[in-house]
Amino acid sequence: MKKKLLDFLREWDEGNFEFSMKMTENQLKTRPEDQDRLPPDRSWTRTEVARAAQSEERAFRRLVPVFMGVFLFAVAGFLLYVVTEMPAFGSSGTPANSGEVMRRYVESGLSETGAVNIVAGIILDYRAFDTLGESHVLFAATIAVMILMLLEREEEEPISELRILRNDLVLRNTAKISVPFLLVFGIYIILNGHLGPGGGFSGGAVIGGALILYSTAYAPESLRKVLNLRSYRLIVIAALGFYSFAKCYSFFCGANGLETVFTAGTPGRIFSAGLILPLNTAVGLVVSCTMYGFYSLFTRGRI
Repeated sequence: MKKKLLDFLREWDEGNFEFSMKMTENQLKTRPEDQDRLPPDRSWTRTEVARAAQSEERAFRRLVPVFMGVFLFAVAGFLLYVVTEMPAFGSSGTPANSGEVMRRYVESGLSETGAVNIVAGIILDYRAFDTLGESHVLFAATIAVMILMLLEREEEEPISELRILRNDLVLRNTAKISVPFLLVFGIYIILNGHLGPGGGFSGGAVIGGALILYSTAYAPESLRKVLNLRSYRLIVIAALGFYSFAKCYSFFCGANGLETVFTAGTPGRIFSAGLILPLNTAVGLVVSCTMYGFYSLFTRGRI
C-alpha cells in the first residue's frame, strides 16, 4: 500500500497522474462478484449539467432586466419624493441661506479675497486645500495609469486609425486654424478666473483638448520637444509644489497676523485677488498635462 501511494505521488509530481484514468483502471480490476455493486454509467451527466447551466443563464437574463427596472423606478421615485420635500429655490429658510458660512462668503468674500468671482475666492482661498487635494488626485491618477500602461522601451507605433487621421487634410487644416485660438482661449479662462466665470480647471481642460487635437492631427513627436515624460513630471511637480508652499505661507501669515506680499489688491484688476491668479495657473497646468497625459498613455503607451 505504501509503495502504491509513493508511486501515485511520484506520478503526480511528474504530471503523469490522471485521476479519471486511475478510476477506470480500478474499476477494471474489480472482482466479478463486485460488479453488481458498481454505480451505473453516468456519462450523460455533462449534458444534464450543460442544460441546467443554459436554463439558469436564460432565467438570469430574464430576471436581471426586471430587477434593474424595479430598482431604477424605486430610486427615481425616492428622488422625486425628496425633491418635493425640498424648500423652494432661493428661500431664506434653507440651511444654505441661513448659515453663517454662506453669509461670510457673500458679504465679505470680495473684500477678503479680492476676487470678483466669488466661486474662485471660495475654492482657491477659503477652501484652497480642498482644491489642492483635487489636484493631487489628478496627479495620482496619472501616476497609476503610468504604472499600468507606460512602456519600458520605445516601440514603433502600430498602424491604427490615428495614422489615417493624420493624413486627413480637413482635420489637419482645422487643427492648424483652431489650436492657436483654443490655446489663447484656455489661457484667457485661466487668467480671468478671479474676475469672471472660468479658472484653472476649465481653462486647463481647454488647453488639454487643444493639445489632444494637435496630437491627433499631427504626429505626437512634434509635441515631444515641448511636452514629454520629463517635462510633464517637472511641470506637474513644480505646480503642485508651488501651490502647497504658497498656501501654507499664506495661511501661516494670515493666522499669525503677519504682512504678506499677496494682498487682495483692487477688485476687478488682473493683478488682484492675492494668490488666486497664480494658483489658477498652477491648477491649469496640472489639468492640461493630465488630460494630454491620459490621451498619450492610452493611445501610445507613453507621454
